[in-house]
Amino acid sequence: QVQLVESGGGLVQAGGSLRLSCAASGRIFSNYGMAWFRQTPGKERERVAAISWNGGLTYYADSVKGRFTISRDNAKNTVYLQMNRLKPEDTAVYYCAVSSGSTIFGEYHFWGQGTQVAVSS
Repeated sequence: QVQLVESGGGLVQAGGSLRLSCAASGRIFSNYGMAWFRQTPGKERERVAAISWNGGLTYYADSVKGRFTISRDNAKNTVYLQMNRLKPEDTAVYYCAVSSGSTIFGEYHFWGQGTQVAVSS
């Protein structure tokens, strides 16, 4: 059974930074790609960043490119999302997920419970 626990969300002013963490257990973490998604009420869940099993490949949505950085520490079974220059439109519940494969592609079947990020203007 895979367990993912996100942390690090909160309220921040526009232009500020937050670092989200996602601790994984129950699977050989280092074998799989990971991703961060976000969702706001009434909208589809959006994949904002993804990282391959060894960190060699990354993906960013255009809306966060240049501001967000995804990274992972396989020794700690943890994936991170560093969010800089936050904007009010970044406000959402952020979820981490495990890919079915080792790259930045694949399907996502295991999710964390989410952490709320709120950016005030």
